[in-house]
Amino acid sequence: MFGFGKKDAPSGEIPAPRSANSALSYLTLPAKSQSAGFKDVYVLYIGIAAGIGLLAVGFLAYLGIIPFEFRPGEDGTSTLHTNALVDWAVMAMIVIMAPYGTLATIRYRRITQIERRLPDFLRDVAEAGRFGMTLPEAIIVASRGRYGPLTDEIKRMASQLEWGVPVSHSLKLFEQRINTPLTSRVVTIITKANEAGGNVADVLTMVAHDTRETQLSEEQRRISMATYLAVIYIAFGVFLVTIYIMAATFLPEMITAGNSLASSSAGGGSLASSGAVTISVALIPGVFLAFFVAIIAHAVGDGIMAGVIDTGRIAPGLMHATGMLVAGWIFMRFLVPIL
Repeated sequence: MFGFGKKDAPSGEIPAPRSANSALSYLTLPAKSQSAGFKDVYVLYIGIAAGIGLLAVGFLAYLGIIPFEFRPGEDGTSTLHTNALVDWAVMAMIVIMAPYGTLATIRYRRITQIERRLPDFLRDVAEAGRFGMTLPEAIIVASRGRYGPLTDEIKRMASQLEWGVPVSHSLKLFEQRINTPLTSRVVTIITKANEAGGNVADVLTMVAHDTRETQLSEEQRRISMATYLAVIYIAFGVFLVTIYIMAATFLPEMITAGNSLASSSAGGGSLASSGAVTISVALIPGVFLAFFVAIIAHAVGDGIMAGVIDTGRIAPGLMHATGMLVAGWIFMRFLVPIL
């Protein structure tokens, strides 16, 4: 049975660490435990600042001060360049979303891999406890195992315990480093069980089983939601194809028909004398830009929704949004024919 304090170092004495690396890991832990979250925020702020700068450039291009356009001739005006403003706005959104979304996705996948090995660690600690070890001793013994990305975090916790840090405080620091609801729940249960005394090994076994069941439920949820994720991408692709068909066939025919009606009206033909409705060709480039704006709205909205469906979080959805936005921009700028 576990009983913290039963075999621990006396008050005021610190057991020697196994190595200098253990000491360094313990001493540098607070800075490392707080840097990951701030790094994401800093990247987001830098991206927002860069995005604002790109929007300023886009506004200057819109006014014609900076004569740079990726593909001119779609706004239907000679003085204002709306399509240039849209292009720079797309670049600004990509700069804001891509770096932050990439870091958030990498961090989410790392945490997922860590949580996947957490039940194995808990079972090993429980098995060590059944041989009469205290909770700190069992954690130190279990730290010699291999748990993938979780191994480094366990070794840091073992180093703290070797330096005489209370097990409750060491577990709290471990919780702060992982910083997920599942880890917080597990650490809270272990801490309360250790403080209450009794057979904590059985508690650890039940927690490991419950954690594994939670992960299996999450995996089943992701599998069931994969269909909706595929529907989002398919719907976005169908939307692009629909716009291509309209831009390649329907709108050119509208332009041809509008020019024909305008010629008949100018020549005093039967269409003009009968009062037939004419087609305003000048508005068609504006329709094309409306399609472009609709693609941007769909890419950002559908991408964020895909991330929420896949992971339950908005930040990883920015990667989906960035991919859709880049695909939509390339599609409109280099595949759809110029009107």
